[in-house]
Amino acid sequence: MEPLATPPSAGILETHEVVKAFGGLKALDGCTLSVREGTITGLIGPNGAGKSTLFSTIMGLYAPDSGEIFFRGARVDGEPTYRLVQRGLAKTFQIPRELRNLTVLENLMVSAKDLPGEHLPNLVLRPRAVRAREREAQKKAEELLRFVGLTNLRDEYAKNLSGGQKKLLELSRALMSDPAVLLLDEPVAGVNPTLTLRILKMIEQLKQQGRTIFLIEHDMEVVMNRCDWILVLHQGRKLAEGPPATVKADARVVEAYLGQ
Repeated sequence: MEPLATPPSAGILETHEVVKAFGGLKALDGCTLSVREGTITGLIGPNGAGKSTLFSTIMGLYAPDSGEIFFRGARVDGEPTYRLVQRGLAKTFQIPRELRNLTVLENLMVSAKDLPGEHLPNLVLRPRAVRAREREAQKKAEELLRFVGLTNLRDEYAKNLSGGQKKLLELSRALMSDPAVLLLDEPVAGVNPTLTLRILKMIEQLKQQGRTIFLIEHDMEVVMNRCDWILVLHQGRKLAEGPPATVKADARVVEAYLGQ
């Protein structure tokens, strides 16, 4: 993979001076960064640096105390999560949040956006359109299950899946909304080496499809070998950024994170 030679500018996703505090603790302290479209961008930093808080704030799960968030040039901080998903953002969680008592296929179906059957009048006034859209959504769900390798478990209850299978379900659910930018919070944490390679291959394929990947990962081998660009977060703000080789050699990064 050829690393990027210049820093991102006018990124598809940007944060400007974002602050988020919990009580007296600032998890984000003037966080400014940019993610370039069509890249795999890694976000690293020591525990407590604010990485997961940043992802949750971008996705509207937390409201920033101050600062601005832009997606495709439009300011989006303060928008509800469902609207951000409609715009083209999606996020996975470090610990999968499957709907335990639904089947694998049903988990994907409820993640589809713009289903007319969600509105009662459509069930009465537009039944054909409702059925057609549901068939379309099911076809997409089946394709995603094939992509992640869960087709044989389509009718299994999500609560019965293994930890690695739940990771795959989490990824496929996020893809049901057809996101332009996919935020992945430790996508290979806690999975075996074989599944890790499968997931990393999927991430590469998603990039080839034109999606932008923004991921948090503690495995430095994964970050250094798979990411085009790396952002380093420390004490709630960006400490450094650059292609993998540059970040790896940065003394500030070594001191703050890699050296630990």
